[in-house]
Amino acid sequence: MSVLSGKKILLGVTAGIAAYKSAFLVRLLVKKGAEVRVVMTPAAKEFVTPLTLSTLSKNEVLSTFTDEDNENAQWNNHVALGLWADLFLIAPATANTLSKMAHGNSDNLLVATYLSAKCPVYFAPAMDLDMYQHPSTKETFETLASFGNTIIPAAHGELASGLVGQGRMAEPEEIVSFLEQDILNSLPLKNKKFLITAGPTYEAIDPVRFIGNHSSGKMGYALASEAARLGAEVTLISGPSSEKIPEGSLQVIKVTSAQEMYEAVEPLFRNCDVAILSAAVADYRPKNVASQKIKKKEQGLVLELEKTRDILASLGNEKKNQFLVGFALETENELENAKTKLKKKNLDLIVLNSLNDEGVAFGANTNKVTLIDANNKIDSFGVKEKKDVARDIIETIIEKLNA
Repeated sequence: MSVLSGKKILLGVTAGIAAYKSAFLVRLLVKKGAEVRVVMTPAAKEFVTPLTLSTLSKNEVLSTFTDEDNENAQWNNHVALGLWADLFLIAPATANTLSKMAHGNSDNLLVATYLSAKCPVYFAPAMDLDMYQHPSTKETFETLASFGNTIIPAAHGELASGLVGQGRMAEPEEIVSFLEQDILNSLPLKNKKFLITAGPTYEAIDPVRFIGNHSSGKMGYALASEAARLGAEVTLISGPSSEKIPEGSLQVIKVTSAQEMYEAVEPLFRNCDVAILSAAVADYRPKNVASQKIKKKEQGLVLELEKTRDILASLGNEKKNQFLVGFALETENELENAKTKLKKKNLDLIVLNSLNDEGVAFGANTNKVTLIDANNKIDSFGVKEKKDVARDIIETIIEKLNA
């Protein structure tokens, strides 16, 4: 999964011959999972049609403050556009538009939107060699950089005038790669290795029956997605679950039983920075597993159970510099039981769920958690979507790692 996945990207297209590349750029950004909207300068429509860009982006393309052919048209709100975006990319960025941006000359929708944007702004210059090298252009670049804007340097090559030199807009693939790398470099979990467990475990009774629980894996998958979104290298060890994660976003290892989960987790724990054990691992398993399906009998069936390995306690015993997070699902004496588990298993943080709370249930899309750290500091949160709960947990971990 690209770091651009889920990003709201506003693409500004200005009136340069390189505008034809904006169609390829929109397509690449959409393939990366971004939501793309396009704003053009009026003159840019002479180089690439709004129809092309709206078809590729699946959003209306805007170029003026109002639709001049419709007297009842609503105003295109540049403020709303600027606030909508997570990232504003201007490509191609002509010398004319860049100068207007540097000096606040808001005579079109694109520049007005730029002046209202609160998100990171990137620009990919496209102009002839002499224009690119002119002192006024260099001054413009310096001014925009002082505003916090980021230049995507122009490439060297043959230009529209026939001259050869710097001024060609970077290729769409290069622009997308630049954005991904720049965003990745700023993410708080870059170079951190996360190990996360999720879902239930199934303990076999015979070839067709098992002991299990109702865990869906939603919480663990949400945690894995959030950690990956913030730049972590994530390995997810998952018991049986129907949850999906976009291909390529992280490594997923599928297991079934508690023993299989332990065997997958233990060697990876040694080299991870953070381990979050959110899986609902079975505490017991049948002592003897039948090799054939057990036939139904008139009398009841007696199963002899034995304890499974306590994965969390095992990791707590061998923990060195890792940050270890456990989960506690309680129905009574919730806080005291969670504190006891935190200390007994040598955890750095425990996430407490109570089945007595409304909105907390296996398979639900919501959760309500209380976080307790090794110093018994308690942070309680209300009922939230599990993706938002995951964000709260990961943000707390980041805060502890940076403390």
